[in-house]
Amino acid sequence: MRWIQRLRGAGTVVATAVLLGSSLAVPAAQAAAPPGSPLTDLVNPFIGTENEGNTYPGAAVPFGMVQFSPDTGHNTGYDHSQNHIRGFSLVHLSGVGCGLGGDLPVLPTTGDVTETDYAKYEAEFGHDSERAGPGFYRVGLKNGIEAELTASARTGVQRYTFPATGKANVLLDAGQSLHRTLSTKVEILDSRTVRTAITGSGFCQDTEPYTVYTITRFDRPFTTSGTWNGDTVTEGSKESVGTGRNGAFVRFDTTQDRTVEATTALSYVDARGAALNLRSEGGRSYDAVRAAAHRAWEDRLGTVRARGGSDTLRRTFYSSLYRSFLAPNIGSDADGRYTGWDQRIHRARGFTYYQNWSLWDTYRTQSQLLSLLAPREARDMAISVITIDEDSGWLPKWGYGTVETNIMTGDPVTPFLTNAYQQGLLGGPGDYAERAYRALRKNADGVPPADSPAVGREADEEYLANGFAPYVKDRPHTKPGDSDYDHGASATLEYALSDAMLGAMARDLGHDADAARYAARAGNYRKIFDSSTGFFRARDASGAFTGPADPALSEGFHEGTAWQYQWLVPQDLPGMVDLIGGTRAANDRLDSFFAYDQLLRDPARTAREVWVNGPYEYYNADKYNPQNEPDLIAPYTYLSTGQPWKTTDVVHAALTLFTDAPTGMTGNDDLGTMSAWNVLSSIGLFPVQPGYDTWGLSTPVFERVDLKLDRRYYPRGALTVSAPGSSDHDRYIRSARVDGSPYDRTYLTTGSLRHLRSLSFTVGAEPSGWGTSADAAPPALRPAG
Repeated sequence: MRWIQRLRGAGTVVATAVLLGSSLAVPAAQAAAPPGSPLTDLVNPFIGTENEGNTYPGAAVPFGMVQFSPDTGHNTGYDHSQNHIRGFSLVHLSGVGCGLGGDLPVLPTTGDVTETDYAKYEAEFGHDSERAGPGFYRVGLKNGIEAELTASARTGVQRYTFPATGKANVLLDAGQSLHRTLSTKVEILDSRTVRTAITGSGFCQDTEPYTVYTITRFDRPFTTSGTWNGDTVTEGSKESVGTGRNGAFVRFDTTQDRTVEATTALSYVDARGAALNLRSEGGRSYDAVRAAAHRAWEDRLGTVRARGGSDTLRRTFYSSLYRSFLAPNIGSDADGRYTGWDQRIHRARGFTYYQNWSLWDTYRTQSQLLSLLAPREARDMAISVITIDEDSGWLPKWGYGTVETNIMTGDPVTPFLTNAYQQGLLGGPGDYAERAYRALRKNADGVPPADSPAVGREADEEYLANGFAPYVKDRPHTKPGDSDYDHGASATLEYALSDAMLGAMARDLGHDADAARYAARAGNYRKIFDSSTGFFRARDASGAFTGPADPALSEGFHEGTAWQYQWLVPQDLPGMVDLIGGTRAANDRLDSFFAYDQLLRDPARTAREVWVNGPYEYYNADKYNPQNEPDLIAPYTYLSTGQPWKTTDVVHAALTLFTDAPTGMTGNDDLGTMSAWNVLSSIGLFPVQPGYDTWGLSTPVFERVDLKLDRRYYPRGALTVSAPGSSDHDRYIRSARVDGSPYDRTYLTTGSLRHLRSLSFTVGAEPSGWGTSADAAPPALRPAG
């Protein structure tokens, strides 16, 4: 299916799908913004809203607490293939795979209020009436109402233009959301103000409950108002408490003034926090808030200036850059208060507290991108994770709001925090490096107790005793979320990766005994290598290999197979290469994994028809899966096997999966993970050892990219990456220079990046000997053998 889109004004309008063939293309009439135009004009928020990309098109500011967006009935919010809006709700996360957020869906209507289920009172719309861009969303509903949304950090601002009527309503639905709602309270405080408290649970499975507090202030008095509970609507009622459908309606006379504006503030602390956030950020018109959001996004996108490339390439790139800055999200109120994971109120002093941690995903790409382009925020995010341990006793795995969900497996928090350390974010006041290390050491050497919501390294006892996490299928467990025992093979690989990164941090901090211990454990990937198959394989509790011997049918790997996990040894690729028979055998296997011969003949078709099986088809495959996290680093393995040009071939083929259409996201975005992969791979700098300071090099897709860097962390303040003439045809690195000096290695370190002004490549139509010398590959973190 080929999607035709067009731009209208400063935002994007998504038009009708037209069946034109199997590839994705955009007509030439949809040109990129001319030089000097706002970068926000290049962003299409509708990318990923179909085919389970699970993105949202609504309004947010970078890392904001509020994501004000329409919900159409899809379990994560907005699905482009649907044509009814149930409400505009305040909380969404980009690319999550299960229902989450959707709190307080608000919808304008006319006439009497007779329905209380938003699946029944939903409003029809058409995509030709939609516009969206960074910081705003607008839609014309078929009931004649126009709805506009924008946001600040802690508020969502809405403007509704009604037809002339004496019964213009705004419905505020507290009892329905994208997660399981446990209880709600609705209060109409005065003739302009509605307050709610919404307690919910969920994200794939039930979690500990959390509460979101809201307060909505309208720009003029209601003519009347009321509440509903269940099926009963009571005009004049000021309060309603419920465990099911529960909400409020407010009514206006729009026979003269047809426009109604309102600001809704959010807090995860209490009603006082929501009111404080409203006072701090409210009181401005829709137009003023939208203008401020536009400026915030222009500043953020302006940290990267890409030149060259096609119009479509630039749109997909800047749209990915936009999504990379959507999360994690501010969790503290304007006064610094936040609800910790101990469910007590704390105050962040000297930093902004952040929440929403899809760590199994983001530790591979997005956390590194933020450390490069948003280091001040990335530092506060790392401090927030440290604070979770200090508040609740344990580090997070997958945190939503004020609770742990325990979704996904392994030990992703370790490379997340060691990355922050390696990127220089934990120095200075607060001794955060040592505080992070103490938390990580506890996490690596133990298991949270039964009364802790966290599971941590659930299989750590067996791992420490035997060197591997056993695969125990369907082992009963008392905490919500995923179990490392259900995915023992991949958990072993991820524990070993984390041990390597923690060992490097321990060495730097002078904890020599710990460093040696963790370095030894980093080799535990060998414990699950089955020499009879030449692949990793799960072991059961007795130590016997288990599951099918065919690596494409393997068991015990989370969202992948042994084929896809075979390269997840970034701490010791030379050791892994030796295990499978040396460099030639490794390259043969890589070529098979990427269908390399087919890829050379038709890169885009190979990516779409050989690699991609479906958004949730994780198993029974022997090929690269660019839609999911386990093998995101795999294309860069060729940097370590003497054939770096093949990394460029594979990466550039994978980049064709990103387009500027609603289907243009490869897999779930997972809070910016896939978007960050696109951004970093397009620039030609990729974190090949997540949790460490190594950046692999490949050919940029742009002729020049100028990065504006924070001088507190990068004294030069800027870095230019250039590849004049880079194209689909001329994509091979012939030579490289750093600040004008010849450079033959296939990687850089953060330490060297800090002092560089330029990284330049000469490219051509054929592979060369660049990067193939014995010392060109990224080094192992531990000796092989």
